[in-house]
Amino acid sequence: MDPDEVAVGIIAGLLEAQTGQKMTQDRRWRIRSALGGIFRDRGISSNQDLVVLLTQPDQSTLAREVVEALLNNETYFFRDRLVFETLAQKVLPELARQRQAQRSLSIWSCGCSTGQEVLSLAMMFTEQRHRWDGWNIQILGTDVSSSVVNHARKGLYSQFQIQRGLGVSQMLGFFTEKEEGWVAGEQLRKMIRFERHNMLDPPPYPGTFDLILCRNVMLYFDQETRQRAVKRLHEASPADGWLLLGGGEGAVSDNSLFTPSEHLVSLFRTAGKGDDTRNQASSAPSEAA
Repeated sequence: MDPDEVAVGIIAGLLEAQTGQKMTQDRRWRIRSALGGIFRDRGISSNQDLVVLLTQPDQSTLAREVVEALLNNETYFFRDRLVFETLAQKVLPELARQRQAQRSLSIWSCGCSTGQEVLSLAMMFTEQRHRWDGWNIQILGTDVSSSVVNHARKGLYSQFQIQRGLGVSQMLGFFTEKEEGWVAGEQLRKMIRFERHNMLDPPPYPGTFDLILCRNVMLYFDQETRQRAVKRLHEASPADGWLLLGGGEGAVSDNSLFTPSEHLVSLFRTAGKGDDTRNQASSAPSEAA
């Protein structure tokens, strides 16, 4: 076998082991370009050289850098407007009725990348402040990549990033322009926090979430890994919870865990839970955004 093919297979195996994502043959062409910065920083020129470095002792930092470079972190504000319109017009009003007694909502954006989805949700609540006045709204964004989580915590976006999905009124109303870029305002940041988390692990604090967004995270999972991930999402969903997947991810394979909603093909309701489990907690919260 060609040495480069062997090296590519090892690198792809590292990605799968740490994230669950399979590097299919039609995606392997991008390995070299994605790792270009690491090659320059480490003074190497080939996949084989990288594998040699990875086999040396104490290379966990390099392994994490490789995995994060291979992840697809494409995102922007209000990505797929129809999805956010459905949340605003259908899902959130129903949640408001369901949680009227508690006046509290917990939302999880799984695979949040650099935070635009989380901030888009926070903007929706702020724009509907008449409905949510006096409510405790907590939005958690998680990602397996430490670098994008750190980016999200800063709430700082370039001119290019801020213009993707936002109108001028939202830019000026929710962000402050500074020399280094556009910074999310406190009215948004007080609702949100970010942490590094692998969705194949037990759900993060507070353990269950009224609404989970997990869009385009499972695209590159094989069927077995996808089933594991869906079980984790079900574990994190109360009996009357909602789950939103990406438009290209298809249906949930196990309808005993989630059933399709009538609103969107990518929107589901929790199934198979007789009791409301929203108050079950897992580990304590990590550092806030």
